[in-house]
Amino acid sequence: MRSTTEARAQASPPVRRRAARLPAFASRKSTIALGMTLPLILIIGVLVLYPAGYAFYLALLSKSMDRFVGLANFDFLFRRETFWMVVKQSVIFAVSAVLFKALIGFLVAHCVHNVPARGQRKWRGMLLVPWVIPPAMSTLAWLWLFDPSYSAFNWLIQHAGGEGVPWLGDPYWARFAVILVNVWVGAPFFMIMYLAALKSVPEQLYEAAAIDGANWWQKLWYVTLPMMRNIIAITALFSLIVTFANFDIVRVLTNGGPVDQTHVFATWAFKLGIEGNDIPLGACVSLFMVPILAIAAIFILRDINRRGTEA
Repeated sequence: MRSTTEARAQASPPVRRRAARLPAFASRKSTIALGMTLPLILIIGVLVLYPAGYAFYLALLSKSMDRFVGLANFDFLFRRETFWMVVKQSVIFAVSAVLFKALIGFLVAHCVHNVPARGQRKWRGMLLVPWVIPPAMSTLAWLWLFDPSYSAFNWLIQHAGGEGVPWLGDPYWARFAVILVNVWVGAPFFMIMYLAALKSVPEQLYEAAAIDGANWWQKLWYVTLPMMRNIIAITALFSLIVTFANFDIVRVLTNGGPVDQTHVFATWAFKLGIEGNDIPLGACVSLFMVPILAIAAIFILRDINRRGTEA
């Protein structure tokens, strides 16, 4: 018995020393955090940073990609009126679509939030259908609705006594159609994000506001919006990035027409780079999205960080 106890006593110091080393390693949270995020950093580097760097390299080459031309491609783009028209259309398309998606998503989220708990799952599932369906597939259905000869919308308008609308033949209505389809596809994403934010607002705040005599509008303005402000900003930023890079809706619905009046960055880059066989020029167009989105991200994230510091 004594020999067994002595043997355990002799074996215990190394175990204690090993146990003492573990807290020292575990206390370095930065090392652990780096190790846990390293796979994500590698994925971002392979799927985002490398293609972006390669696109910038292509933008500095000639059309035949056999010699270095520096910033000549950017200078050529800046001298074309079509390029600035595409910039203007992309900004109008992205900003207006995000604003309408945010507004519709906010209203629908409030409606679903007030539905009894048993019926919310059914409504959430039905309202998410436009976002779940691949955009290219759903845009084909919208293409039939806007068809110049068999438009379902024009059929309803004509039966109501009005005249048919050239949905995809007139620049104004073509822009309207593209924005409408993008809003229809993206609004459910805003709805589900805002619905999650609404459920995280403590009911005690609404009760305190009611005791102070606040009406529905005052509760919304002074309680709901401040509590959801960060979620609203982050969702809008994410949607702005995705909308700026949108390709499939414009490509299927209008293909940039009529007369390039609905082209956005992605579709015009495809037209120049792939269809026009000028990959460096197409890369220049796609890279021009970076400074616009960077400016928007800086303002939105700085505002979020400022509110976090004040809190």
